[in-house]
Amino acid sequence: MAKRKNRTYLKKKITRKSFFKSVLYGAGGIIFTGLLDSKAFGQLLENKPKAKSVIQIWMWGGPPHLDTFDPKPDAGKDYCGPLNRPIDTNVPGIKIGQLLPLLAKQADKYSLLRGMTHGNTGHETAAYMVQTGRKPGEGLVYPGMGAVVSLFRGQPPEYKGALPPYITVTTPQGRFSECGFMASKYKPFSTGGDPSREPFAVEGIVSETVSEERQKTRKEFLKNIDSFTRSMMEDPLVKVIESCQEQAYSMILGEARRGFLLNEETKETRDLYGRNRFGQSCLLAKRLVERGVPYITINYGGWDTHKRHFEAMNQKLPEFDKALSALIQDLTDKKLLDSTIVICGGEFGRTPRISWEDPWYGGRSHYGKAFSYFVAGGGFKGGQVVGKTDGTGENVIERPIYPWDLIVSMYELLGIDKNAKLPHPQGLTAYANPYTAGVISAKETGGMLKEIM
Repeated sequence: MAKRKNRTYLKKKITRKSFFKSVLYGAGGIIFTGLLDSKAFGQLLENKPKAKSVIQIWMWGGPPHLDTFDPKPDAGKDYCGPLNRPIDTNVPGIKIGQLLPLLAKQADKYSLLRGMTHGNTGHETAAYMVQTGRKPGEGLVYPGMGAVVSLFRGQPPEYKGALPPYITVTTPQGRFSECGFMASKYKPFSTGGDPSREPFAVEGIVSETVSEERQKTRKEFLKNIDSFTRSMMEDPLVKVIESCQEQAYSMILGEARRGFLLNEETKETRDLYGRNRFGQSCLLAKRLVERGVPYITINYGGWDTHKRHFEAMNQKLPEFDKALSALIQDLTDKKLLDSTIVICGGEFGRTPRISWEDPWYGGRSHYGKAFSYFVAGGGFKGGQVVGKTDGTGENVIERPIYPWDLIVSMYELLGIDKNAKLPHPQGLTAYANPYTAGVISAKETGGMLKEIM
């Protein structure tokens, strides 16, 4: 009798809304709230896309253009330091930094944007500009590229995959709000963990301590005791919840989980990328592209080199060179590069002039007037250089490229209609395309990257 009363009490106290929330945000928070949003924004797509996925290598802190993709060997020690011997690439006339020999052999597959500029030197504000294509102070906090792509290319019928449409490897990017004013369901799923470790512990999906067999046992146990859910089975909301549960378990136990199992790759392939966090993150990104994930960001920190810059570069650039060259070659071999945009860069660059004095001992600071980006695939041509800086790399002197120029070009390749609107919670008009929004003046744009599209 007491048990029956308790059950009646539970039915009264556990409302449909609270029960729904308890299930929806379980399993590590990986269930798509998008299941409840039947309105597909995919109908706003107008152009047939050339690109289906994006891999963004976010070089947090700002990589140095003089040491990577825009070397200035004649500028002297105060600009080049010890990295004053750039190397030829397989494209005549294009040289890159001496610590990137593997990428030098693949210059025909990527293009270099040497005219990047925005003039901002604050991590947060510069990251916002580069990630959203908007300038601070418009009155709205706009979503980043990943959230926008998730909206237009990551919802049914455009994307029907079991994995989240926007994934960051391995940690959130930070420094800006990824989904801006849009709903939290457009935030990325962050894997956590370290893909170079065995096993690669993915938040809510792969555990270091709980085996797959034990997860299956847990699922059956929950199914057997869940008499409360079965008693409400005819309720439409419960059917949605059950669908969410099944999607969560497909992530944990089904085919989707395999995307994170790097041990399925051969030893030779894993070695080719490099047995480190970044190398295996690039390999993971390739596996996610193979499963159709629209947007993957690799959060690759360590580029904020105010002190002892060249010591850091001697460690990071060979690692970067090995992993990125393996990724580009692997995507090419798998016939995926033509449909996958790969972009590499940070919120700004580093000062061309080196700070040798105490306490910097050869450091480079923040620099937003001129920096470089790497782009490949998804409709971007290879073997090209767009933009030019002066002899010391301090000023863009030909073909400036602003963050919104790159982002609008990517949206074009992804087939996102230039007039597409973003869902604003108060119903305000908010365009995905900053050109269409009319917030960019003629003095602050070099136009879309038609040279390489």
